[in-house]
Amino acid sequence: MGADKGSHISSHVHVSTDLSVCLCGFLSVERRNKNVLNKSEQEFVAGRRNTVLQSLKKLKIQCSQKAVPNIALLGSGGGQRAMVALLGSLVQLDKAGLLDCILYLSGVSGSTWCMASLYKEPNWSTKLETVKDKIIERIRGPEVSLTDVMAKLKKYYYGKDFFSLTDVWAVMLVMSYVKEIDEHTLTQQRNQHNKDMFPIYAVIDKQTKQSNDGDPWFEINPYEAGYSLSGVFVDTGDFGSQFHKGSKIKHQDEFDMLYLQALCGSALADEVDIKKTMWQKIKDFFQNETTLEAMRKEEHERTDEVMRKEKETEGKEAVLESLSMSCPPDSADECRFHSDDPISPIDECNQALMDLVNMNISVLNGEDPSDFDESIRTNLKDLSGGKSRLIPAMKKGRIDDKKAEKVYIKHFTLDVCEYLSSQLHNWVFDAGISICKCMAEWIWGRKYNFLHNMTVEAVNSTLLQSETRDYIDAGMLLNSPYFSVLREDRDIDLIISLDFSDGDPFMTVNGAAETCKKLKIPFPEVSVPSDEGKKPKDFYVFKGQNAPTVIHIPLFNAVNCGDKVEDWRKKYRTFQGSYGAEMIADLMDVAGKNISNNREKLKEQIRAVIEEKRKFSE
Repeated sequence: MGADKGSHISSHVHVSTDLSVCLCGFLSVERRNKNVLNKSEQEFVAGRRNTVLQSLKKLKIQCSQKAVPNIALLGSGGGQRAMVALLGSLVQLDKAGLLDCILYLSGVSGSTWCMASLYKEPNWSTKLETVKDKIIERIRGPEVSLTDVMAKLKKYYYGKDFFSLTDVWAVMLVMSYVKEIDEHTLTQQRNQHNKDMFPIYAVIDKQTKQSNDGDPWFEINPYEAGYSLSGVFVDTGDFGSQFHKGSKIKHQDEFDMLYLQALCGSALADEVDIKKTMWQKIKDFFQNETTLEAMRKEEHERTDEVMRKEKETEGKEAVLESLSMSCPPDSADECRFHSDDPISPIDECNQALMDLVNMNISVLNGEDPSDFDESIRTNLKDLSGGKSRLIPAMKKGRIDDKKAEKVYIKHFTLDVCEYLSSQLHNWVFDAGISICKCMAEWIWGRKYNFLHNMTVEAVNSTLLQSETRDYIDAGMLLNSPYFSVLREDRDIDLIISLDFSDGDPFMTVNGAAETCKKLKIPFPEVSVPSDEGKKPKDFYVFKGQNAPTVIHIPLFNAVNCGDKVEDWRKKYRTFQGSYGAEMIADLMDVAGKNISNNREKLKEQIRAVIEEKRKFSE
């Protein structure tokens, strides 16, 4: 599907472990001590620490160059709720004079949608009010046109070797929230944000999560992408390209920011709800008249091209003679393609595809799919002249066996797609088949594995052996990017966790504490009274010996919502239609209060970590 654009032997993989240098083909795997950052990040951090020092002086907080604290701000997942709430929080941090005290900004899921919008603007933090207005105007405005959606889907479909549901999610879901097609790339942001925080986008490795064996935490920043705790990275511009033993052997274009937002932000609900939504979106898209017209047009153009070549090789008279045998005189052109024909190959194939979609929807809704099964079989039998061979129909007596039904639906979906792929050759229909295959196999975020066939003792051997890896929303494991900032080489002193999660407001911080305990990563003990789950406070501080201080701020709390915490949660569900102007304004306000109400407490904790750092350095 994607074109091979040639290998670039200047690319390499960085391994920040204490391994000796190992030669891999023409290139070497760089040895980087665990306590040493990527050189570009080092330079960025050095400049940003000067900015932090100046900001502390403005706040009248005493601090020496040596004691400048490394502060990380975390934005949790939460779909558009997280996107808008993070924006509101940042605006208030700016007004409080605290924004420039922060070194890193890291997000998962919906928070990355906000980050992507901000980092489109060079040095956005110097003009945040203006940037904020532009973002709000856009997200409360009209959606992207279907024509542009189709054009973008086509680019994704043809632009790389692996097309997955992440591409579909980008154009059908993320785009409906962010209301734009952002084709910039992360590497284009290099050297454009020397006055902003260092951005880190967090996802996880799906296979490692499922096997529970190895490091699932994966991060992407403008300079490198890789496994946060294992310390293996590749240049961001090469993430997705094919590697063998540390050398790039096939180039893939860098993904754009729209795709990155889909990669980071796809876990907006449980799997069943996401599947229902995806199938319905697929159905609506392929039943839309604009899509059908594009499908017919391409098929007509393809057939016209075949006819033109036939004329060139056989002569015009032979073609006309052939047409006259099957058409009334003077009507050959109309006979060739007539969009009003009761049934054309396009319509017949598309109907089979739609029946397949409806069949999957019916199963998810707990309904009997046998009518759709029968319709598909009849349709394909007619289409093939009785020659189609599909897997045997599921016996009706087994309809209550949900596990067997699930297996059958998957194999039947793949079988039908395999047959339909031979019937038409046009990109819209081909994309529809590919999407259904991805749905059946649940393929998200598939990329070439840049560690393929390397020898790295610090990395699980299963990871090194696989040619591809799938990357998904980090919220499937932990809905906040703690492990991107808990890397030893980042030496974080203070974490400010903005929690926009649905449900338990302490799930992320408790989850981080438990995982850190297992992995022996310094992290403070988390203790919260059990009765505060439904009505949390707006500010929690957790401290521990030789561990970063963690400030935890739940979005909806007893301070900014009073007795209506649950009402706010219901109003701003994770998976719902895009917010209107009033909902955006209210959410910006309630999120901002968590900062403005706690400005002095934030300053107090910053002073405390500076004092601790000063004592340690003496």
